[in-house]
Amino acid sequence: MRSGGIALGEAVFRSLCEALQAGSYRAGDRLREEEVAQRLKVSRTPVREALGRLAARGFVEPAGGRGVIVRDLDISEVLELYAMREIMEGAAARLAAEHASPPEIDALRDIEQAFVEASTTDAAEMARERARLNRAFHEAICRAARNRYLDNASRELQDWIALLGPTTFTVSGRPSTSHAEHQAIIEAIAARDGDKAEQLARAHIREALRCRLKLLQKQ
Repeated sequence: MRSGGIALGEAVFRSLCEALQAGSYRAGDRLREEEVAQRLKVSRTPVREALGRLAARGFVEPAGGRGVIVRDLDISEVLELYAMREIMEGAAARLAAEHASPPEIDALRDIEQAFVEASTTDAAEMARERARLNRAFHEAICRAARNRYLDNASRELQDWIALLGPTTFTVSGRPSTSHAEHQAIIEAIAARDGDKAEQLARAHIREALRCRLKLLQKQ
């Protein structure tokens, strides 16, 4: 991490966001300044700044005693989150159909092939790897859309998704249906069919929401 107040605080903030995405921190987990500072080998000042930013964005809330806890989103927030995700992913796919270069389309296919070939004997690790590749897939579409504001908003939305806990790839059958949906989106982008790409991307997120609600019902 870079030294210097603002730069170091930003690095700690991004590290904590990445930890949320990786599932290192889950809803209800407590974060303490001194523990985070020790783990990242920084002073408590940039950690305090980073935790303040997380609180301002609603990712964490004060805990009884010292530290903060990772928030647990209620069902209305989940529905609102996926409604926005559907709109943004649809827009990204439409714009990608207009702007994606042939190498970017090839990269989408490569990511999806890696998704199919992901293999491990540990089911939980497999789901996490598929979730990582899924994020890479959607981030690649956003980059191909050539809209920096959409890209930034999408990255923030992914931080919120991280608060939801287990990936939907733990739902039976979801990896295979997601793969088919991804393939259809890639082909629509490659065909420069913006209408179809948007429709498919929005349907993909609606199916992801259906799986997310299944997971929430089990909690």
